[in-house]
Amino acid sequence: MAASFTLLIARKALRACGQLLLLLGMLLGVSVHAEESAPLPANPGGVAPDNAQIETTPSPLKDEEIRQRISGIFSEIDGLGAVEVSVTQGVVTLAGETANDRKAQQAVGLANRLTDVVTVGDQIERTLDVQDNVATAYQGLRARGQNLLRALPLLLVGFVIFGLVAWFGAWLSNRKNLWQRLTPNSFVAELLAQTIKVIFIILGLIMALSLIGAETVIGTLLGGAGVIGIAIGFAVKDTIENYIASLMLSIRQPFQARDHVVINDREGIVVRLTSRATILMTLEGNQLRIPNADVFKGIILNYTQNPERRFNFELGVDANDDPLAAIKVVLDALQALEFVLNEPKAVGVIKNVGDSNIVLEFLGWVDQSTTDFGKARSIAIRETKHALENQGFSLPEPIYRLSFNPELEHALAHFQGDSAGSLNPDVALTPATPDSQTAIRPNTIDGRDKQQAKARAKQILRGHEADEVLDARPDERLMKKVEQEIAENSNETDLLNKNSPRE
Repeated sequence: MAASFTLLIARKALRACGQLLLLLGMLLGVSVHAEESAPLPANPGGVAPDNAQIETTPSPLKDEEIRQRISGIFSEIDGLGAVEVSVTQGVVTLAGETANDRKAQQAVGLANRLTDVVTVGDQIERTLDVQDNVATAYQGLRARGQNLLRALPLLLVGFVIFGLVAWFGAWLSNRKNLWQRLTPNSFVAELLAQTIKVIFIILGLIMALSLIGAETVIGTLLGGAGVIGIAIGFAVKDTIENYIASLMLSIRQPFQARDHVVINDREGIVVRLTSRATILMTLEGNQLRIPNADVFKGIILNYTQNPERRFNFELGVDANDDPLAAIKVVLDALQALEFVLNEPKAVGVIKNVGDSNIVLEFLGWVDQSTTDFGKARSIAIRETKHALENQGFSLPEPIYRLSFNPELEHALAHFQGDSAGSLNPDVALTPATPDSQTAIRPNTIDGRDKQQAKARAKQILRGHEADEVLDARPDERLMKKVEQEIAENSNETDLLNKNSPRE
């Protein structure tokens, strides 16, 4: 009983599921049928897609409607009146004649734009008739000329607006006092003025083109300008780098005119800073131009910004002398010189001990604004040498040692004994000991020769012309040439400005 009741319920459930599946199938069938019977969408692109759906049931009435519609459109377009249209099963075939290929392609494109068109067959003959083509071109040029004449007043107004805006930009950029008040840097002021001028020219051009309805030209011009700008940027990247370096140098002001500088191992006096190069006057009196890109990236040593400069030199004294006493004598001599600064004080140190002397190094300071560095060092070496000699210190000469075999040594000793006085008096032979070698030593200059040398020097330096030799002041002739270069009128703007802050 229970088993039969369960079987009955299962049969009813299966029957309900079957009815539900049948209902879903009917709904799906209706949906598919609706999609198949829907009309094809319009094809505004001009070409029917290959995967577009085509009606399964042809309609001669619809083919006639397509033909009439295409023929009506062609009759209203110049040059397409001789095109013949035939439609079968939605396939449009175009025959007849056109003057050129452009007109034929126009006809094919128009036919493809209609709905329910499956495809278009092009059987149009291009006559390429001279009269038809020339007439069409003439009519097009005539139409354009008439449109130009009608738009001529508007073009004149556009030119006037462009000219006024560009003139105002040029007038505003020439207000140098205004830009100088905005920024103390002359180079930045000039850059701002030129930028304002270019902005107003572009603004005037945009206003003029907008007035005559040529907004599309504006986009074309801007796009072309961007591409051209990139190409020019790659072509003149060195020039652009140099220009940017000039801008940065004019802002930072690492040196001023008349400064004594060394830039990348190039030494000279600064004359001016232009938008392209830094101009120096070398110590030999020659003009030197260094590109600003190299100056900005290079190493700059400015002697003028801190005028105190240290010089150094070395002197050797005999190994038997006291080096500290010699240092005291030299420092006293240095302090007696007018161009040597008291602060910082001169310093002397023992550098090393040689084979026959003790090498001393001396350091002194001078003010480069009033003293020539090279002359000061030269005079300091002379005075300290004389000071050491006057105090009895000797500046040793090198010692030469010659080695002999025993037979030659005895022969030379015997020859010296037999020929006394015949040898050079400046050469003395010392007998060898068992633990040493025979040595020939050059005798030093005696005191009488030193006195004669000093007397000769005093007589030579006594004349008035010798004052320049003992004068440590800077060379005035070089500074005169620098002043002449600075005073010369130049078409290039000098970017050096004393009022600008220095880095």
